[in-house]
Amino acid sequence: MHSNAEPEIQRKIKKQIIMKKDIILAGVGGQGILSIAAAIGLAAVESGLYLKQAEVHGMSQRGGDVQSHLRLSDKEIFSDLIPRGRADMIISVEPMESLRYLPMLSEDGWLITNTKPFINISNYPSLESIISEIESLPQKIYLDADEIAVRLKSPKSANMVVLGAASPYLDIDFEKLEYAIKLLFGRKGEEVVNANINSLKAGREYADKQISKAKEQTTDV
Repeated sequence: MHSNAEPEIQRKIKKQIIMKKDIILAGVGGQGILSIAAAIGLAAVESGLYLKQAEVHGMSQRGGDVQSHLRLSDKEIFSDLIPRGRADMIISVEPMESLRYLPMLSEDGWLITNTKPFINISNYPSLESIISEIESLPQKIYLDADEIAVRLKSPKSANMVVLGAASPYLDIDFEKLEYAIKLLFGRKGEEVVNANINSLKAGREYADKQISKAKEQTTDV
C-alpha cells in the first residue's frame, strides 16, 4: 500500500509546487472573449494565483479576429507574452480562429473550440476541412457551443459554454469559476448570472463526457 500511495503523494506535491497555465484566447470581436478572460482571471485571483494578460487585439473591430495571451501561475510572472510553441491551451469561440494559433500550442497542449463558424470573409474555408484539421489533433475538445446555448435559452452565453468545456484543463476549482461568473454578471441580475452558470455547467458536462469516452476507447485498445 505504501508503494502505491507514494507516487500519488509525489504528484500532489509537484502539483502544489508547480502550477502554470499559458492560454491563448481566440475568436471574433463580439463573441465574448473579454468575458472569458475576466472569468478566468477572477477565478485565478480567488485561487491565489498570479495573473498576466496581454492586450486584447482586434476588439475595436466587431467581427474582426481577436486574440489575447493569458498566463496563470503560482509563481510571479515576468512577461505577458507566451512564447511560440509553449501555450498549454487554446480556447476559441470560433473554429477557424482556433487553427490560426496552432503554432503557439505546445506538443501536449489542448485545443478547446466552438465549431459554429463566424463567416466574416469571402474565402472562408469549408467547415468540413476545419473540423477535419481539428479532429487530427491529439488533444482537443470541440463542440457547437451556440447550439447548446440556444438549447438552454441563453444564446448570448455560448462563450461560457466554451469556458465550461475548457474548465477541466485549467487547474482551477470549478466552484471558483462559478464564483467569478457571479462577480462578473452580478449587476445584470440573478437571471443572467444563472443563465451563464448553466451554460458553464453544460460545457463542463460535455467535456467530461468526451473525457470519459476517450478513456473507454483507450481501455478497449
